[in-house]
Amino acid sequence: MKPSSAHRRPNVIWIFGDQHRAQSVGYRGDPNLRTPNIDNLARNGMRFDQAVAGSPWCSPFRGALLTGKYPHQCGVTQTPGTLDPSLPTIVKPFRQADYHTAYIGKWHLSGSNSSAHVVPPSHRGGFDHWVGYENCNNQNEVRVSGGRSGALRRLPGYETDSLTDLLLEHLHHHLGGGATERHYQPFFAVLSVQPPHSPYVPPTNPEHPVHPTRNPANIRLRPNVPQVPWVREKAALDIDGYCGMIENLDHNLGRIRDGLKRLGVDEDTWIVFFSDHGDMLGSHGQWEKSSPWEESIRIPFIVGKLGGQERMRTGICDAVLNHVDIAPTTLGLCGLPVPEWMVGRNYAGHCLRNDDPLRARVGEAVGEDPESAYLQQIPRKRHPHSVNKAWRGVVTRDKWKYVCQPGHDWLLHNLDEDPYEQNNLAHNEVYREQRLRCRGLLRAWIEKTGDDFELPPED
Repeated sequence: MKPSSAHRRPNVIWIFGDQHRAQSVGYRGDPNLRTPNIDNLARNGMRFDQAVAGSPWCSPFRGALLTGKYPHQCGVTQTPGTLDPSLPTIVKPFRQADYHTAYIGKWHLSGSNSSAHVVPPSHRGGFDHWVGYENCNNQNEVRVSGGRSGALRRLPGYETDSLTDLLLEHLHHHLGGGATERHYQPFFAVLSVQPPHSPYVPPTNPEHPVHPTRNPANIRLRPNVPQVPWVREKAALDIDGYCGMIENLDHNLGRIRDGLKRLGVDEDTWIVFFSDHGDMLGSHGQWEKSSPWEESIRIPFIVGKLGGQERMRTGICDAVLNHVDIAPTTLGLCGLPVPEWMVGRNYAGHCLRNDDPLRARVGEAVGEDPESAYLQQIPRKRHPHSVNKAWRGVVTRDKWKYVCQPGHDWLLHNLDEDPYEQNNLAHNEVYREQRLRCRGLLRAWIEKTGDDFELPPED
């Protein structure tokens, strides 16, 4: 017999892709793709439309995600990077609460960029069940290890499809084929997929059709893609493939919905949908990540359920949620205390209705939501078509962004008036007051987190 949702402890699943920028979803108005399952999750859930990847690079984001600490605090400041296995991760408080924990997919925290690298069991974050790979830039040639076999084995199909298969198979096994009173143990599961990361090659499986009329000639570029022929041609070709990969991810979100419903846990399972960072895709003449512009730092972030929305709030939250806030918020959704070693903020209170019993366990967050979020590119990054400088910055709830390179101001944008960041105000004395205000917020983050960075001299 299925126990009622009111008496069950909630489950939670993280679902996230790599380089999926916030702008590339249907509910944000992207004309180049269709994402009906993601859009429905957004309609029926809580959208954090100002969410950011505070360190928009694979390994630094992932280290912050799992530990609830900033990259320079957890020691993962670049890609590839190694997460110290002695550091506690979000798994620890879940296991203390008798949750089953499972991780499936891309890891990229074991210090390698090689697709042949096998992540040692001691470096898998403490998960009860772990099947994954360190890194692979070929979505049709992914090899995973873990689970019952320690050897690398090739996934049989396109990465997102095959990893979704593994997630659903494991949940079926964990729940004994269905959520019964006797066998029910709540779970925290992670599905981490590489797409829509470059190379931008979508699946060609006819069973998973993508947008029937889309092709590079019809792609609508963002206004901040320069009027340079090779940039626009490359951007259109890349975005065409990129959108096909996102549509495939959307298709698999629908498969997860159907699988959870068959298992009887769709109404009891929080879905936290996000990305590790965005992708420039030609905007400002840049590609991929590690830049401070909107296409790189903004990520989709939705908290919702794929079946039943009782006792949860829906709408749009203006909080500038950052990568260190994801773990505390996830624990809060399950009514679990946030450990002191996590430095992020618990935003679960924005998602739970007042009559949800879990809200009493979460409690009210101390003080108002932060005025800003902290942005970092810690080492110089010598990648083509990318910013080859270290930088720090802030984005504010009232939609200002300030970024500096060592010793000098770089960017200042009023995102409300200038969402495509085409009017840099950093050296315009009319906006001196805003520049000093944002630089002060940045100085406070540097001091609070123990970062080391040379700010511009006082004006």
